[in-house]
Amino acid sequence: DLMHDMMAVNQGIEGYLLDDIGRVLYSVVLDHNPGEPVTQIDTAPIKQFLECDKQQYVLGQDPRNPELNKIFSAEAYEVDGKKGYVYIILAGEQYEIVNDQLFSSFFLQLGVGASVLIVLFASIIGLGSIWYLTRNLREIIFQVKRFQEGDLQARVPDASHKDLATLAVSFNEMADTIVKNLDEIKSVDTLRRELIANISHDLRTPLAILQGYIETLEMKDQQLAQEERKKYLQIIWNSSERLSQMVTQLFEYSKLEAKQIEPHKEPFQITDLAQDVRSKFEVLAREKNIQIELETNDNIPLVFADLSLVERVMQNLMDNALKFTPTNGTITLQVTATKCQVSLAVKDTGQGITEAEQVHIFDRYRKSDGPTNGQGTGLGLAIAKKILEIHNSTIKVISQPNMGTTFHFDLPIYPG
Repeated sequence: DLMHDMMAVNQGIEGYLLDDIGRVLYSVVLDHNPGEPVTQIDTAPIKQFLECDKQQYVLGQDPRNPELNKIFSAEAYEVDGKKGYVYIILAGEQYEIVNDQLFSSFFLQLGVGASVLIVLFASIIGLGSIWYLTRNLREIIFQVKRFQEGDLQARVPDASHKDLATLAVSFNEMADTIVKNLDEIKSVDTLRRELIANISHDLRTPLAILQGYIETLEMKDQQLAQEERKKYLQIIWNSSERLSQMVTQLFEYSKLEAKQIEPHKEPFQITDLAQDVRSKFEVLAREKNIQIELETNDNIPLVFADLSLVERVMQNLMDNALKFTPTNGTITLQVTATKCQVSLAVKDTGQGITEAEQVHIFDRYRKSDGPTNGQGTGLGLAIAKKILEIHNSTIKVISQPNMGTTFHFDLPIYPG
């Protein structure tokens, strides 16, 4: 009865009544089957447990599964001269099975719950991350749409510190490049319009002169004296020459701008070339009572360049100097040399060029605000600049108002 009472209080234990050699005389266990065969267990652990005053941790056999050792408690008894032991397994087999099932069920539920929480947490983190990342992406898309709709100032603010910094910075750089290209296209279109307008104006002048004097010759042919007829024919000739020169300049500049002209470089003495150019312009200079001087020395080395193109540059500079040098003025051709290059300068005593005009003096068909009756600089300086560019050289201007102007450039010395 005592064993049944203990079992009722704690169903996790299994009680056994053993004889002195360990045979099970009676048992109180869960799901007890009276037909189970009598089991005998080893009493040595019981004796060891009792000898140590029940203070030592000892494992004993499980009567239901002798191969397993479990924690037990025991007490010796003697009734009517028969000795034995009360043997109690503190965690019975059936209890452990049920306990394992419960634990398995608990851990299963715990695992399912944890999985649900993990999935939920991961979903929240994922959605939060997507929202955080797409926040910057949405900002970039918004700015791209603004730019697409024509707002050329649309940029991603603080692009370098965005999460998608590479994309944001790339868009800003692309937008800057597009705006820059559009500005250049507008500038080129403006220059094209100005060029066409200037060319049309300058072509109209010689054509109008030609037409007017030809009509005069036709209408008054019999009334004109021989001297007047010669004068009119000379004016017609000069206008046709000017027209031809302008067309030649346009053709030459277009070829230079399209990079269709390749310099044929050769060694030559630039002092001799300067002397030839001076001689060609002396007749025109005398008409305005302008003196042309050549400053050089005897040890100028050979230069390595295209002779005809360099001559064209010098002619354009001399022509420009004649236009802006007043009567009784002076034009100076100066040739100097250093260890690596030869420098040529064309100086005049004209009105000079303001700093504002110097910025655009080499633009194609740029007109100067000087007393030249609208002749301007035409394409001469622009052609000179292009020719020197294909020689890897640059032309520079030094000028002050009422102090004259100097154009100068450098050419490489022939290494041979």
